[in-house]
Amino acid sequence: MKAVWEAVITVFGEPVIDTLKIIPLLFLAYLLMELLEKKASRRMELLLGKIGKAGPAVGSLLGCVPQCGFSGASANLYTAGIITEGTLIAVFLSTSDEAVVLLLSSMAPISVIGKLILAKIIIGIVAGYSVDFINKRRGIKKKHVDMCKDCGCEENGGIFLPALKHTLKVGFFVFIVNFILFNIASVLGEDFINSILLSGSFFQPFITALVGLIPNCAVSAAITELYCSGALSFGSAVAGLCSGAGVGLAILFKANPIKKENARIVISLYVIAVVSGVLLNLFGI
Repeated sequence: MKAVWEAVITVFGEPVIDTLKIIPLLFLAYLLMELLEKKASRRMELLLGKIGKAGPAVGSLLGCVPQCGFSGASANLYTAGIITEGTLIAVFLSTSDEAVVLLLSSMAPISVIGKLILAKIIIGIVAGYSVDFINKRRGIKKKHVDMCKDCGCEENGGIFLPALKHTLKVGFFVFIVNFILFNIASVLGEDFINSILLSGSFFQPFITALVGLIPNCAVSAAITELYCSGALSFGSAVAGLCSGAGVGLAILFKANPIKKENARIVISLYVIAVVSGVLLNLFGI
């Protein structure tokens, strides 16, 4: 029995401890995030609908604010023709989702968090204006359809329960990532993990950007954890977090029936994310 207990502690002990360390700060971060969502989300949505040519810049700045619903709201605004494709892509690229929250709860240096946010904002602005310029030159205009208002991002009943649900959901996912990484590293060694993720390879951003397209906030949590563990370079992490628009892509495909537009946006996100990640790695940023 003692041997079994020791084996359980060996397998689960460190991943559990590493996860529990971040839970209190994670909960506090989500409380602030829910408060922001309740108080400011609608105002941000209205602002984005009135900004015109400044759309990509304002959208990129608003998108970096860590809240879960804004990318989904932006998808609805684009579907209704209220914002441009460039503005939508700027929001998607700069959306932070779980990344900033996890970095804060993991006590990452402010310089690292600031560098990540700044990189995503700049990428969002440059890409957003570039997309709008190209679309204008090619005569591509958004075909208006009815905006889907049921984005599924609104929470009811205060901020504590939603914050607790977010904390438990992301905390469990962080535990799974820690558990897998710890035990694979213990059995097969860290070199095996690095080989799977093409650590140090030119092609790593191609993989992380592809994974980032999965429309789930937990993906950004995994990418952030891998970056914090040293398995991903900064450029590769940025690539995955830029292509990761959280629930935004899922809502876009649900709200916008024009598949050609949706496909173009997904391809643009992936290409921009990969190019950004490769350039950041090449310049050693």
